[in-house]
Amino acid sequence: MSVRRWSIAGQLFALQVVVVTLLVGAGTLGAVFLARADARQSAREEVLAVAETLARSPDVRAAVRSADPARALQPYAEATRHATATDFVVVMAPDRTRYTHPDPTRIGQPFVGTVGPALAGRPFTETNVGTLGESVRAVVPVRATDGRVVALVSVGITTEAINRKLLRQTPVLLAATAAALALAGAGSWLLSRRLRRQTHGLGPAQMTRMYEYYDAVLHSVREGLVVMDPDRRVALVNDEGRRLLGLAPDTELHDRPVGGLALPPAVAELLDSGRPTHDEPVLAHDRVLVANQQTTLFEGRPLGTVLTLRDHTELRALAGELDSVRGLSEALRSQAHESANRLHTVLTLVELGRADEAVRLATEELTLAQQLTDQVVGAVTEPALAALLLGKSAQAGERGVELVIDPESRLEEGFLPSGDLLTVVGNLVDNALEAVAGTEAPRRVTVFVGTAGGEVVVRVADTGPGLDPGRVTDAFRRGWSTKSSGRGLGLALVGQVVARHGGRSAVDARSGGGTLFTVRLPIGERSGA
Repeated sequence: MSVRRWSIAGQLFALQVVVVTLLVGAGTLGAVFLARADARQSAREEVLAVAETLARSPDVRAAVRSADPARALQPYAEATRHATATDFVVVMAPDRTRYTHPDPTRIGQPFVGTVGPALAGRPFTETNVGTLGESVRAVVPVRATDGRVVALVSVGITTEAINRKLLRQTPVLLAATAAALALAGAGSWLLSRRLRRQTHGLGPAQMTRMYEYYDAVLHSVREGLVVMDPDRRVALVNDEGRRLLGLAPDTELHDRPVGGLALPPAVAELLDSGRPTHDEPVLAHDRVLVANQQTTLFEGRPLGTVLTLRDHTELRALAGELDSVRGLSEALRSQAHESANRLHTVLTLVELGRADEAVRLATEELTLAQQLTDQVVGAVTEPALAALLLGKSAQAGERGVELVIDPESRLEEGFLPSGDLLTVVGNLVDNALEAVAGTEAPRRVTVFVGTAGGEVVVRVADTGPGLDPGRVTDAFRRGWSTKSSGRGLGLALVGQVVARHGGRSAVDARSGGGTLFTVRLPIGERSGA
């Protein structure tokens, strides 16, 4: 396998082994050089001490003044050499003539080396090459009682002997080096093993490609994505998620708690709870989002929570329109069936010669329908709202509910955007129809649409079972509904329109039973749109 395909952990382990080996090797060499320098310094101090001891010895001073100094000094010098483990002890005359030497054949020959400082009365050490090879030596003057230099003493240890001493220490140094390498190698292996687990054995090229694909997907996917860590802090929000949640592109979100973000209440509550959800509608500002939330696990360990968001605003609007059309279609089908029955009855009455009764029956239903149409069109000049109310009236009739348009209703076209007006009126009427469904007769829903004090006022009252006073504040919250089952999105959409226009809403229990919903929207600059 090529080096480029190695995992990051493998490459780091190899690099650490090389670096540690080089460092330990450099440390070992440094230790060798230091030991060698210490050995040479120790040898200098040792030979200087021995030489000074001999130079001060009365026996040496007496022997150098005798008739045969070599005969008196040679045994003494050799005994000293063996006792101090040095390589040579040479006593010489000031003219370099040797009195002693480890090799007796060299006695009487001149000393090889420097003696000038010693003749001047100064002991010194040096490294020089003599008859025994390179050595570390000390030369010390022997003074008479009057201070004259009468002889010189040179004591030395060969470099070869110093090196042999160092070699005897080599096993200890090598053992320390091996231990250091083993310890460093074990640490590097443990670190690389941990890194391999964290990177799942991926190499740099694989991680680079994964990051590029991951980044491209996050920026191109058309679903909002919010990832939370186990501590309920934001790990990631993609571009679509920022757009759907109304977060600025440059807002720093990473590692921030959910409570510290300006999120829509429904989304914040969902993220904070961490509960699993599937296709749950939530409201985010003026959008209807479908949320899916799931806790992610890896090898049984929770990694965090993933929330995906899809924008269903337009789809919800189309679904609402489709429901209205379906309801109107069913109402028209029912009326067509009823009209067919009436038509057959009229024809039969004509055939029986009862023409007056046939005319009265044929025009009675038409008169009622025309009266309702005239009432709605006369009160509301907004075409879309008028059509909505007529459709809801037919739908209410199909359900056995009487939909009454308040005679005081008056609303001119252009006071509010048609879409917002239809959202408010349509959802309030739908909610009222659901509230009276299944109740005892009479089942009635009353609608008022008008203006007062610079505001558009919408009031929808029903004869249903009424609203618990403790739940009034929840009426326009997402999830609340008068139905036994459902998700209560309609009233929440009404609440969004109210909040967007800076209007007001109220829910009151009617004294005779039922509920009265009131919405007031100011007529502002947007109303002429």
